[in-house]
Amino acid sequence: MSWKSWLIWTAGFIAFPIAGLAGRGVAGRVDDPLAALVGGTIAGAVIGAGQWLASRGEIGGPAAWIGATAAGMGLGLVAGAVVVNYGTELGDLALEGAITGALLGAAQALVVARRWPHAWSWGLAMPLLWALGWTVTTSVGIDVERQYVVFGAAGAITVMVLLGLLFEWLRSARPQSTSPQAESTT
Repeated sequence: MSWKSWLIWTAGFIAFPIAGLAGRGVAGRVDDPLAALVGGTIAGAVIGAGQWLASRGEIGGPAAWIGATAAGMGLGLVAGAVVVNYGTELGDLALEGAITGALLGAAQALVVARRWPHAWSWGLAMPLLWALGWTVTTSVGIDVERQYVVFGAAGAITVMVLLGLLFEWLRSARPQSTSPQAESTT
């Protein structure tokens, strides 16, 4: 495991508060399907850009990763928010996070499927991690009743620490004959 790579990935948590501000600034509260779609898509694009930068290009091309993250998060947030009727109780947000994470994880896993032999594990982890992100954010006393687009910094750090461990495992499981630079040109 590369501790330096893991630390850089983890530092990418800073994209989450920026994403939350951008999504909320454009779409407002997540209190209807359009706000969830627009806010989630914008937040997803910012998070995707942050993750792509933190990965130093090891998760594929920027357009594919950012696009998948934006689409997965936008559609996932709509689905999750509608299912919980825009609720902000801990159970509601954990379920909303799991649903958002399922669509987000599937979209991102498709991007890395050619690159990582166990990309499915990324997709399976995201619902759990996104639910955890909302659980941590709610548990530390953030005013989640304001219907934010994405969980806060405490949840983001938690998610990125754990996701960074998965990222490192997936990188190490990649066939050695495949270089990220060679794949980015295909």
